[in-house]
Amino acid sequence: MKSLKPRLLTAAIGIPAVLLVIIISEFWHPLTGIVVGLASVLMVGEFLDAKKMLGCIPLTIVCMLYALVMPISVSVGALTYIFTYLFLTLGFVVSLAYHKKLHFINLAYAMFGTTLITFGMSAVPLACVTNGYSVSFFFVTIFLLPWMADGGGYFIGSYFGRRKLCPNISPKKTVEGVLGGMVFCVASAMIMGLVFQFLVFTGEPEIRVNFGSLVVLALFDSVVSIIGDISFSLIKRNMKIKDFGSLFPGHGGMLDRCDSIIFTAPLVVVLGQFMPFLQVVE
Repeated sequence: MKSLKPRLLTAAIGIPAVLLVIIISEFWHPLTGIVVGLASVLMVGEFLDAKKMLGCIPLTIVCMLYALVMPISVSVGALTYIFTYLFLTLGFVVSLAYHKKLHFINLAYAMFGTTLITFGMSAVPLACVTNGYSVSFFFVTIFLLPWMADGGGYFIGSYFGRRKLCPNISPKKTVEGVLGGMVFCVASAMIMGLVFQFLVFTGEPEIRVNFGSLVVLALFDSVVSIIGDISFSLIKRNMKIKDFGSLFPGHGGMLDRCDSIIFTAPLVVVLGQFMPFLQVVE
């Protein structure tokens, strides 16, 4: 539990900052895409730096520009296709221009990582801005559930963890921690739903929270967040690094903090198509 103090300090600073973004985003929706875009740029930078690729300036610029513009423009369908086409094409243009220095394996690493990060993070503004009801509800849902699954797994695993989940990739992950994370995630979803239902959604039109959908999302989130966490742990192990960055004491870099979000944010968009989380009462 040595890292508990820096984790709490990071939370004390980070939570108010996130709340400020949520409040402003309710009145000015583009802020969500801008903030997520900037965060994605930082995450892509950390990902490239893990393989010492920031020195390839043209490729770095192409990757970071894509990470920035996609979350901002994701609500306009045609633009996302155009930007993705330009990103893939320009990536290979850079590869052709620097073919003597830029090996294909490095190009594949950069392009795949940038696409994965940007695709996952772009789901945040897509869910928040296009739902038509509440930016704050979806913003909190996307970030709270996987973080609570991670936090619950961390604390339960630290105290009660006995059976290793995947010792060769993430030695600290335990089966007990996974189960604890699932419980924390479902409980957080219910509490969050109650807070929004009775304290936030009190005006007109009347909005009702679908608690059944939240429970289903929480169960999926708690599992998929582990897949995201372990997947990036595998990358770090191959790169022989502990963290992608050091921006957040006790948590590592932006990518370390949001690795599970990359995998779980699209879940909110996908599941929301079949079981809406909010319903307006006519």
